[in-house]
Amino acid sequence: MISGFDHVAITVADIDASIDFYERVLGAKVEETYEVGGKVIVKRVALGGALFNVHKQNNGVDLVANTPLPGSQDLCFRWGGTIEQAKQQLESNSVEIIEGPAPRKSSDGRDALSVYFRDPDGNLLELLAVT
Repeated sequence: MISGFDHVAITVADIDASIDFYERVLGAKVEETYEVGGKVIVKRVALGGALFNVHKQNNGVDLVANTPLPGSQDLCFRWGGTIEQAKQQLESNSVEIIEGPAPRKSSDGRDALSVYFRDPDGNLLELLAVT
């Protein structure tokens, strides 16, 4: 029986640029760093109760998807404030909103509004605010 997601992994071209983006724009906190041969290859990031691992592309780890590529993810984060606050957060960090606010339904069926933007690798990110 599935009770939820534990974590998600994304593959990035530049781990430092990606971590800077997620920390600065979305308030992520690095919880763990994994190194091989003195090189950082994975950072485990906490973000609003969710965890995701940020993997450096071609890092030598074998237990990954068959073709992990930067810019191939579509992630939706639940935003705890209003959609206007989400827009302000993005705009204050010079992040271009590519769509929205747009009406959506949340995973639990509630009415919501979303804004869409991209991270440094071109992954599609969404902030969803329940209305």
